[in-house]
Amino acid sequence: MLVELANGLAHKGHHVTFVMPPGGVIEYPNKVQVIRTPRAEIKAEDFPVSDIIVSNFYTLTNVCEQASLAGKGVHVRISLCYEPVFLDDHEASFKSYHVSKNLIVLSSWQQQLIKLNHGIEGKIVPVGVSDVFKNMNIRKDNKQIEVSGIVRITEGGYSWHREQEYLISVFTKLKQTYPAIKINLITPPSELKSSRWLKQVHGNRLFQSLTPLNDQQLNMFLNRSDIFVSSSTYDTASLPGLEAMKCGAALATVYSGGNMDYCRNGENCLLSYRHENKLFRDVSTLIQQPNLRNKLRVEGGKEAAKWTWNRSVNQFEQALTSFKK
Repeated sequence: MLVELANGLAHKGHHVTFVMPPGGVIEYPNKVQVIRTPRAEIKAEDFPVSDIIVSNFYTLTNVCEQASLAGKGVHVRISLCYEPVFLDDHEASFKSYHVSKNLIVLSSWQQQLIKLNHGIEGKIVPVGVSDVFKNMNIRKDNKQIEVSGIVRITEGGYSWHREQEYLISVFTKLKQTYPAIKINLITPPSELKSSRWLKQVHGNRLFQSLTPLNDQQLNMFLNRSDIFVSSSTYDTASLPGLEAMKCGAALATVYSGGNMDYCRNGENCLLSYRHENKLFRDVSTLIQQPNLRNKLRVEGGKEAAKWTWNRSVNQFEQALTSFKK
């Protein structure tokens, strides 16, 4: 998201710079200037004089505020996730929200959560869906139904919110109940290579293993999917569901907070709360009712079409401008 926003602002004529440590990896096409700091720890003196200094993680809020107090620009925080619940260092991440009142969030749910806990109402800048993702209209009604879900690396403790054991149990029951369907597990190849758990689940003969190298391949896999399933219970903005909707897959999902900005149960998806354990039933409903599946595919595509990166960039620009006043 940071790269999309930075590239979008640069395209509109703004001068944008990333400040990164020497070993920082850039994984996405970046079109803006990058300043590498002389050491791994970023210092206030490393920042150039700017109108706005944006921090994007709780570990950076203090140094960005120090740079701001030194006259290098107005400090604005963009919260890509609410870290106190998501990560281990609860005390430091919680207190980091008291450093600056200038806050950008990704969803209405996240806005309400932070306002409740800290009394700060952030400005919403929604995520966007890349133009790479599109409905190619290659599905055929008489083909084998394909059900897909994304599974990510568990080692490191950053995937607990994805409820992936629940997802695998649902997929297992689906395959046993409907042996004719095809179930796809989608995982970045680098994560599959380094994760023992992922190797184990991808090795299960009940499932098909898909490892997209880029968004173009992921777009093709999602276009092959009739149903996309998300089991995540905690997301500030759940992008995979939107990408799948834009590719024409019917979405069955668990409530995760941030996905309520685009999910409307029974209208453009089937949505349940985790405690209800309804994910298997919802996917079964979509398998058994092709008319409902087609309706959700159409309505989901209409909703996902609204979520462009141009909209995100414009709202990000408006938010930054308001903080400068």
